[in-house]
Amino acid sequence: MAAKKAKAKTAKGKTKAATPAKKRRPAIKEKYTKSAILAELADSTELSRKQVTSVLEELSEIIERHMRKGAVGEFTLPGLLKIKRQKKAASKARKGVANPFRPGELMDIAAKPASTKVKVLPLKNLKEMV
Repeated sequence: MAAKKAKAKTAKGKTKAATPAKKRRPAIKEKYTKSAILAELADSTELSRKQVTSVLEELSEIIERHMRKGAVGEFTLPGLLKIKRQKKAASKARKGVANPFRPGELMDIAAKPASTKVKVLPLKNLKEMV
């Protein structure tokens, strides 16, 4: 009977031994420069540094095409982060508004033009890393 149980377990599909566990690397103590990031990626992926550079440049281009005016305004790097473009409307000038820092005094608020903000939101995998 033990032989039947062993066959049934392997017949189900993958076992823990079949999928190699990712080796946990030590924490990085100092902030990487751009060249250090490129070198690390080239070493870990077995690609040339030139290829890694071109991949990152293309990723930057894809993000720019998502965020520019008239585009979708949102880019997601799956599992890590989401970049959003938010439009902020113009505000009109206001006079005689109560000053929150000096009660009883009035102040004037200048008009502000419309602007576009960029927000970067962490996704599940990035939150779990911390």
